Amino acid sequence: MKIHQPPKLSNGYICVKGLKLYAAHFQSLMELQTFSPPFAVSGTKCFSKNVKTSVSCSHSSEKNDTLPSLKQLSDARVIYAVAPALGHNKDSHPESSARVPAIVTALEKMELTSKFRGSDILELQNFELASVDDIASVHAKAYVSGLEKAMDRASKQGLIVIDGSGPTYATPTTFHESLVAAGAGLALVNSVVAASKNGLDPPMGFALIRPPGHHAIPKGPMGFCVFGNVAIAARHAQRLHGLKRVFIIDFDVHHGNGTNDAFFDDPDIFFLSTHQDGSYPGTGKIDEIGHGAGEGATLNLPLPGGSGDSAMRTVFDEVIVPCAQRFKPDIILVSAGYDGHVLDPLASLQFTTGTYYMLASNIKQLAKDLCGGHCVFFLEGGYNLDSLSHSVADSFRAFLGEPSLAPKFDDPAILYEEPSTRVKQAIQRVKHIHYL
Repeated sequence: MKIHQPPKLSNGYICVKGLKLYAAHFQSLMELQTFSPPFAVSGTKCFSKNVKTSVSCSHSSEKNDTLPSLKQLSDARVIYAVAPALGHNKDSHPESSARVPAIVTALEKMELTSKFRGSDILELQNFELASVDDIASVHAKAYVSGLEKAMDRASKQGLIVIDGSGPTYATPTTFHESLVAAGAGLALVNSVVAASKNGLDPPMGFALIRPPGHHAIPKGPMGFCVFGNVAIAARHAQRLHGLKRVFIIDFDVHHGNGTNDAFFDDPDIFFLSTHQDGSYPGTGKIDEIGHGAGEGATLNLPLPGGSGDSAMRTVFDEVIVPCAQRFKPDIILVSAGYDGHVLDPLASLQFTTGTYYMLASNIKQLAKDLCGGHCVFFLEGGYNLDSLSHSVADSFRAFLGEPSLAPKFDDPAILYEEPSTRVKQAIQRVKHIHYL
């Protein structure tokens, strides 16, 4: 497949040619079990002058002997991949290139990397870009090819708007970096599945990627999102690994309308979204439950503004757990948006670092109980860099089974009383609709 090569970056980043990175796209379960993929990548390595983050940018057919072994995967308790999309950036836009580097910096500062944790934490650096066919498992081919062609216009203009809501922008590197982001998610699914063949407690996966994906509809981009990363991974899990029943939890403050639409009539993919009532994009009403064969496999729970930790704990126990238990998934994928945090500028929920620790810990246990621990998180929203990075780091601690450091970061004095009556009413209504 011909990959669009990004031009040199102009906003404080440099590209160094000749550095080798490697690809790991598994074509069968046998390859997964032996973990000896035949492809490698050679070409350009892109990184920030200030942050040690890298992405692969081109392909070759050189043999690769440096990928993690099956033992390394099995020994890890957390596997993560970084795709910061440093060239996909618009000054003063909330969905900026500073987001993933802020998380990476926090992980280093809080000693949550392999440098400090040895085999417990593994960064999956060597992964293949998603193919056009991978993307087309969810998105219209006309959209994918049209976006690739639009890169010529972006190269001339520097930055273009590809969707008016948000707005969603593109730079000359957006198509390529969106393939990198989606590819990171696929590689993590591959790695978690591979590790599960060798042990009863596989690692949790976390794709620290952008652009985000859950608003991207099958026909195009929307709401800061380009390709539906979690949706593409769901199809990949089904088609490559035979994990037929996929349970998607979306706790971003905004409704994941793109994921919702992609699987609205699919009985084998259960999409469950909690989001702030009345927030962008205005979809995700409580009576949107799927269509046709997929009726009942979509659950939308709009929460009133001001909902916080207490509301989400109740939602998890009374809605998420019974839904997952009844669905009996083969894998759980999570659209992990951290913009429900009380400090986030784009909404008005009252989640805290502690809320995200609870969600990460409970989802890990749910995956262990129901689907052999198969679980991968995908970064979606989160626009206050401090609350975003602290909350992701605390999610890592939850994956490791370590105590939360939320009391160090959360200030109870800024919280106000949750609308408990309205929360209870919403929960009772959704339980009635879905027979929970």
